Amino acid sequence: MAHVAQSRNVIRHVVSRGKAFHKSENAIHHPLLFACQGVRYRKLEVILTTGIEKLGKGGETVKVAPGYFRNHLMPKLLAVPNIDKYAHLIREQRKMRNFEEKEEVKVVHKTSEVQTKEFEKAAKRLANANLVLRKLIDKEKFKNRSSKEDKPDVQTPVTKEEIVSEVARQLCVKIDPDNVVLTEPLTTFGEYEVPLKFPKTIPLPPGTVQWILKLKVRGH
Repeated sequence: MAHVAQSRNVIRHVVSRGKAFHKSENAIHHPLLFACQGVRYRKLEVILTTGIEKLGKGGETVKVAPGYFRNHLMPKLLAVPNIDKYAHLIREQRKMRNFEEKEEVKVVHKTSEVQTKEFEKAAKRLANANLVLRKLIDKEKFKNRSSKEDKPDVQTPVTKEEIVSEVARQLCVKIDPDNVVLTEPLTTFGEYEVPLKFPKTIPLPPGTVQWILKLKVRGH
């Protein structure tokens, strides 16, 4: 900010000299302000010191009405006359404030071969994993169960969306609910083999006919 203030002080000093001269009779011809300022229909070229909406960005050269420059832009140091001295000051000011052009980011699209390999890697990771979901017991149903051998019921059923969320959290693999074959939510504790559906281009592991996710639902 010190560099910016210093640059603006330099501009303010030069402009103030121009203002002093403006009060004299020959101010209309002063080169530091603008030539032909008495000609109302002629636009004045100025350099913007900062971005102004609907006018331009900082450092750009634009044309404005002399009165607009004299009464609004120049007093607030929003713009300076388009002459070599001011152009140099603006360039130095922009360097101090690190106004470099942003580097263009090129998006490299993955080929179908690369995507297939990534899908295959993720599918194998799911097939070799053991996903564990911890749920609360439905105490009311647990008390009224007909046999002690009956598996306890969960308080809230396990849905596709919950499985997808836990796969992302525990295994760091992103899948969609459509990849999970679950006809109805899981309502009891126990171990499950949840079928998965992936594109046919992903080869199945040897000796298998379907992708399977091993899932265990247990209490807290």
